Amino acid sequence: MEFSAAESAAMKRALTLASTPGVPLGPNPRVGCVILTPDGHPIAEGFHRGAGTPHAEVAALREAGSAARGATAVVTLEPCNHTGRTGPCTEALIEAGISRVVFAQPDPNPLASGGTKRLDEAGVEVAFGLLEDQARRLNRAWTFALEHHRPFVTWKYAATLDGRSAAADGTSKWITSTPARLDVHRHRALCDVIMVGTNTVVQDDPRLTVRDEFDQPLPDQPLRVVMGRRELPESLAVFDGSAPTLRLRTNEPSEALTQLYDQGLRHVFLEGGPNLAASFMKAGLIDEVIAYVAPKFLGAGVPAVGDLGINNVERAIEFQIVEAQLIGKGQDSNVRMTMQRGR
Repeated sequence: MEFSAAESAAMKRALTLASTPGVPLGPNPRVGCVILTPDGHPIAEGFHRGAGTPHAEVAALREAGSAARGATAVVTLEPCNHTGRTGPCTEALIEAGISRVVFAQPDPNPLASGGTKRLDEAGVEVAFGLLEDQARRLNRAWTFALEHHRPFVTWKYAATLDGRSAAADGTSKWITSTPARLDVHRHRALCDVIMVGTNTVVQDDPRLTVRDEFDQPLPDQPLRVVMGRRELPESLAVFDGSAPTLRLRTNEPSEALTQLYDQGLRHVFLEGGPNLAASFMKAGLIDEVIAYVAPKFLGAGVPAVGDLGINNVERAIEFQIVEAQLIGKGQDSNVRMTMQRGR
């Protein structure tokens, strides 16, 4: 499809708007919108600020007012065609007199799809695919979840150069450096869920919150999820009220992910021990690995992942390295590797 230079510039701006910091995570995607006059000048813009707030198109249309008639709406995601907490964006665009809609990514949500057909029926010109790859990356976990009907799973672990996440006596505090631990909090903040197993909360008693460099919790916290059937004392840190906590009384990864997906949760940050990680890995339910490697050797101790039932190198589960970065300096340096599973 053909797109003008003005539409390309507007889509870049819409993607920037959609990436605005501070928008709560949850069941909704990040979306930005820019309204252009017929000769390509931007007159209004908007972005979705979270569940229950006006969608990006509606926010931009309100800013444009009557100037929206005959204009072009440039949107990062196909306008929705259903009524949820707010009305259909397709109807808002039609009523405002928009003559052309350009969007980046088709909506994978079957409840919201059909926007293109509705706009076409109303005589609105529609073009799509402009900067689609960037739009999909912006909402990668949300898109994956809608397409696969389960949350995207990122497994984070920290280990020594010989693959040990704890020493032989069970101690693991601290395998990695302070800069690496701060980096973990940055990645935690990008997810809906921080998940561990019952063994981890009993042995380590972690808080599982997102904290700043002063070890203070941030205002918006992911859901803490503890998976497993073991009974737990209420005195544990995960029950301290500093963030919401959910018990999933199951040992089956697929069952746990289904329950979370049904609650509108789209990205799980798996921080459990080697056994929980192994159960997800064997089930084929780890999509991304973030590994923090410390320049240390232990020679013995707890492995990063439990037994996967693999006895031949040809059966190894393979991931592709997409990024490797040095975190920290000198004695405080670790390597963070980000790997994704091929599909």
